[in-house]
Amino acid sequence: MQYLYAFLIGGALCAIAQILIDQTALTPARILVGYVSVGVFLSAVGIYKPLVDFAGCGATVPLTGFGHNLAKGVKEAVDAKGLLGVLSGGLSSAAAGLAAVILFGYIFAIIFNSHPKK
Repeated sequence: MQYLYAFLIGGALCAIAQILIDQTALTPARILVGYVSVGVFLSAVGIYKPLVDFAGCGATVPLTGFGHNLAKGVKEAVDAKGLLGVLSGGLSSAAAGLAAVILFGYIFAIIFNSHPKK
């Protein structure tokens, strides 16, 4: 059942984003920022953690999960370091994912030649 819950929740988040792309004038970049911000907000009010517990990767893989990860890191760093944790907590909690994005982006940029759409 865990796979079904992950599929349904992750699919719903992706479907909402696709509807926003198709039916509004929002750019993908604005939708991305909105999803990350919604993830941070829902984590701050305590709603996103139960969703992660219920759906697993269906809730942590989409961009809202990245916002949740940032908020969780900030909360843990503030508890450990005080107010200085606001500046360091989010990046330290997401460092592995960000490093992977940079590394794989670099590798794919070397392997493939990009060119503009015609």
